[in-house]
Amino acid sequence: MSKISAAITAVGGYVPDYVLTNQILETMVDTNDEWITTRTGIKERRILKDKDKGTSFLAIEAAKDLLKKSNTNPEDIDMVIMATATPDMPVAATGVYVATQIGAVNAFSFDLVAACSSFLFGMSTAAKYIESGRYKKILLLGADKMSSIIDYEDRATCIIFGDGGGAVLFEPNTEGYGLQDEFLRTDGIGRQSLKIDAGGSLLPPSAETVANKQHYVFQDGKTVFKFAVSNMADVSAKIMERNNLTDDDVNWLVPHQANLRIIDATAKRMNLPSEKVMKNIHKYGNTTSATLPLCLVDYEKQLKKGDKLVFASFGGGFTWGSIYLTWAYNS
Repeated sequence: MSKISAAITAVGGYVPDYVLTNQILETMVDTNDEWITTRTGIKERRILKDKDKGTSFLAIEAAKDLLKKSNTNPEDIDMVIMATATPDMPVAATGVYVATQIGAVNAFSFDLVAACSSFLFGMSTAAKYIESGRYKKILLLGADKMSSIIDYEDRATCIIFGDGGGAVLFEPNTEGYGLQDEFLRTDGIGRQSLKIDAGGSLLPPSAETVANKQHYVFQDGKTVFKFAVSNMADVSAKIMERNNLTDDDVNWLVPHQANLRIIDATAKRMNLPSEKVMKNIHKYGNTTSATLPLCLVDYEKQLKKGDKLVFASFGGGFTWGSIYLTWAYNS
């Protein structure tokens, strides 16, 4: 029996219509287009303005896009993994609701939360289930309504984040394509550097926590930047070394879209030219769990069967890692 690997066989994505440009942000906080562009590479981001719609809406739309493009019957899906940092509700799992709404009635589903590394860790999780031989079609979703946890009077965070959703389908492959290797890391030293103070069991919601704006994202930008630059680059170089990959071998770097300087530093460490690096941060900002699948959506037409992709991410906690995957189809 041939070895089973977990291959991506379809992708889908969705971003809201409303575009929050740097020029609009200039009217909201003390900032300007040049400052934002120079430090982050972001020109605009998409925002889900409808207050009655949450992260599940973004995930559902991304899933529908994938199902339509790939002509996949949702009833054939075995499992739905929902990677997100902004679930609809604290207790009722968002992925369960999404699976029901898209008609994946035979799938079991769950949420996976690892900040900006949620989707990357979800890829590892989906692959293990596929490699076991028990599951044939796993829908991995990455979606976040970051605007729901951002203080638009805090210029340190409001310039960075946007809303969006992405989806990939994992299926068994016996030709050697799919996920080849992973190097995933975590370190609790980052707990205080990128967080939301209130709303969890440690500090439940109260009138005081709301008044103190403790339900919004706090980021120690300098610390996070320092750790992200070094660690994303380190794990990407490590995965190449471990698999005897040269810069000529790697077709694409698929990096988390948090900051253009972090992306460029990772590519430089891998000795990759700009044309081998997927970038859409200028259009969407940091969509957290959606950055990696949205990159695949935007670059899908350029991907060829057998292409070697290196994924890299870094998130709060701290969480980070790299995955080496070979592409399984020609679009």
